[in-house]
Amino acid sequence: MPNRSDRGRQRGRGPGRIRVIRLGSLAGYPFEGPRLLGGWTPTPTPAVYAIVYKPEPETKPDRYAVIYVDHSDDLSSERFPFKHPRASCWVQRAGTRWKVYICTYAVPGGGRPHREMIARELTAIYKPRCNSQQYDRSWKDEWIGEYDAPTTGPLTTSRGPDGSSLE
Repeated sequence: MPNRSDRGRQRGRGPGRIRVIRLGSLAGYPFEGPRLLGGWTPTPTPAVYAIVYKPEPETKPDRYAVIYVDHSDDLSSERFPFKHPRASCWVQRAGTRWKVYICTYAVPGGGRPHREMIARELTAIYKPRCNSQQYDRSWKDEWIGEYDAPTTGPLTTSRGPDGSSLE
């Protein structure tokens, strides 16, 4: 009879499993973590990362709030855990450095532009307070305006680029 003592690990359970949290819209991106930032050793890999904390650890221990999002060409060069330029903001939001967590996503086959896009998308969704740059999720009709092209029909909006009525 085969030895089945390690079956739990094969299914992603047990002490060797990697924790995953999904961040983003719909199904989200599968970020590894959250891991306690203090004591974490970054690897020299490119990734998108999110700094999170537990706003209500006693009543909702599995809920995290995103307080910073960015990407890196090399996580080991980001001066983690607490020499990062925004680290003081993270600690202030979380209350102590031992309540700050990190989640990482090494984008499969993704280069720098793809990581930047994911970081901007997550910043637009979560509006993390420690990010100095914020992004808007909305699309405004006036960004396109009225146009004429042989391959498409007119826009279905009733507003022009200046906000005036087209009707």
